[in-house]
Amino acid sequence: MNIGVVLFDGAEELDWAGPWEVLAAWAQKWPEDGVSVFTVAEADGTIECAKGLRVLPDHTRESAPPIDVLVYPGGPGTRREIDDEDVLEWLRALAEAGTLMTSVCSGSLVYAQAGLLDGKPATTYWSAVDWLGQLGRDIEVRPDDRFVDAGAVVTAAGVSAGIDMALHLVARLHSPERAREVRRYIQYDPQPPV
Repeated sequence: MNIGVVLFDGAEELDWAGPWEVLAAWAQKWPEDGVSVFTVAEADGTIECAKGLRVLPDHTRESAPPIDVLVYPGGPGTRREIDDEDVLEWLRALAEAGTLMTSVCSGSLVYAQAGLLDGKPATTYWSAVDWLGQLGRDIEVRPDDRFVDAGAVVTAAGVSAGIDMALHLVARLHSPERAREVRRYIQYDPQPPV
């Protein structure tokens, strides 16, 4: 199973790095599960994320192996992505090919613009909820959900919710037991001090 994590200029770091940590931990700690996780961007070269972190993608869209699961982050860069017809066509093609489409934060806005959320329940970052409802057709916006699994598309709320969504993916794609093992391995046990 190939899991592609999208990178683009202005992507929110934890939106992609949180799911990356969960999914890469799964792939590395349990290689017998046959999971491969990689990053993918439009082109080679340095990506500068929302808070200034600079990273290099593993693959371009053209060089990436077939993608079974796509993780699409949010962040200020989605404002550009939402109007990029090449991005929208790529996402539509992946969805049509059967890729499980997942998003974190305002990444769901790009999916909505591509028509991937039409007639489906979805969530997004709290400040983008109204915008999500204005995109696509008949999207059932769920502002209080950490993530929403609508079958072929899974959307997560803002930033840290991507970790919960990624653990849900491990449970869905393998088993709840494996998801618990991954959660323990990364020592994810939220107890906010405030």
